[in-house]
Amino acid sequence: MNDSPAPVAAGRSCGTCTLCCKVLAIEELSKAHGVWCPHAKPGRGCAIYETRPGSCREFHCGWLVSEGLSEAWFPASSKIVLMYVENGVVAVVDAGRPDAWKAAPFYQQLKAWSAAFLQHDRQVLVRVGDRTIAVLPDEDADLGPMAPGARVIIETARAPTGKTLYRARRADASPAQ
Repeated sequence: MNDSPAPVAAGRSCGTCTLCCKVLAIEELSKAHGVWCPHAKPGRGCAIYETRPGSCREFHCGWLVSEGLSEAWFPASSKIVLMYVENGVVAVVDAGRPDAWKAAPFYQQLKAWSAAFLQHDRQVLVRVGDRTIAVLPDEDADLGPMAPGARVIIETARAPTGKTLYRARRADASPAQ
């Protein structure tokens, strides 16, 4: 895995956005997801920017690194932090605006990504608080709270018409041996 973050797209910067400081966990600070980092200054930035933890230094949201995403996806406005992960994309939504991902243009883009990604065994997930929702071409599957180490499994079936149907299920982590 690449140890350096993806480069920031030309003309993009966090500016005053601090949404990742709320919706993401920061292990080095024992900060859970969904609560503000004690060092975040919403609308202004990070109070410990120069000495912030490594995970904060290494994180670049999807909007920062993707020139193709419109300004609508700016996290401070959209209330969505996009994360590109090995097996697809995760849209982490501010629990204060839990339906933000269902608004235009976000929902349509998530559905389009889902249809394209599933052809390559990749996923589109939405996380709102502790809930995980699998975005599928034909439905959205709310899988509820996901324990650490749990995975989302996407299964396919053929309808009598020949259409591919997708279903998602949660696969909880195996207990430690």
